[in-house]
Amino acid sequence: MSSSITQGRPERGPGGPPARPRQPSLAQLRAFVAVAEHLHFRDAATAIGMSQPALSSAVSALEETLDIQLLERTTRKVLLSPAGERLAARARTVLDAVGALMEEADAARAPFTGVLRLGVIPTVAPYLLPIVLRLVHDSYPDLDLQVHEEQTSSLLDGLTQGRLDLLLLAVPLGVPGVSEIPLFDEDFVLVTPCDHWLAGRHDIPREALRELDPLLLLDEGHCLRDQALDVCYEAGRTEGAQTTTSAAGLSTLVQLVGGGLGVTLLPRTALRVETGRSDRLATGYFAEPAPSRRVALAMRSGAARQGEFEAFASALRKEMAKLPVRVVAG
Repeated sequence: MSSSITQGRPERGPGGPPARPRQPSLAQLRAFVAVAEHLHFRDAATAIGMSQPALSSAVSALEETLDIQLLERTTRKVLLSPAGERLAARARTVLDAVGALMEEADAARAPFTGVLRLGVIPTVAPYLLPIVLRLVHDSYPDLDLQVHEEQTSSLLDGLTQGRLDLLLLAVPLGVPGVSEIPLFDEDFVLVTPCDHWLAGRHDIPREALRELDPLLLLDEGHCLRDQALDVCYEAGRTEGAQTTTSAAGLSTLVQLVGGGLGVTLLPRTALRVETGRSDRLATGYFAEPAPSRRVALAMRSGAARQGEFEAFASALRKEMAKLPVRVVAG
């Protein structure tokens, strides 16, 4: 607030420095602006729904607070003093700013409005974003969704630093200050060349992962690489067994399998998109319980929009029930 509005005559405390000047109230400013617009106390009071004595008292209190005469009162009319002319414009600016503040607060309280900065990992984005985007378009037209595709470590940094609001990724994360909202579990499947000995099987034992060479994986930094290795190690594969890291994305990885360079593991949600472009690929399914991963939303613990994010997760679960996944109850 400008000093031309707030500066009043300082009151000196006993033996001490001057006390902080009093601040004008919004009610005082509204009363003054109404009088400045109508130049009539009765009309001004009617315009803002205030009694005439209360309005007159508010304007007098403002003059006392500012230590300046704002109005020239006569028996016939009211005029603005030179100082009143100057300060009336400032007072209108203050009231307009407060009105804008209240409107913004109303908008912020409304769910699914404003900007939502969503981070998504690359092994989820191509397969789930169509569902997310359709849901937002159909159900939340006032939501400004901004999507950022990055690896898990970058997304978590963006979330904790406030650059991102919500993440869609594989869990568990085990990061302090980050809460997870589970969406679904999905199985891994084995993608092989058509002539592979496990091609087309629906009862592959996990133990088969011990000897699959070469196993094609994503580059370092992708959480799916770590998940695939964890599945293999749980099946008894030794850490020294051959792996070939030669792809930055699942599309390239699957093309390498089609070229006969090895086998790989894919999440079920990626299967149709990634294997539908080649007739040289086959799919093998694991015996139950199949190795799997969990996909969830992640947010800062205690986020102001937690209720909104949980409602968003509930809506996503309904849409993702159409996929080959096991939706997790909210």
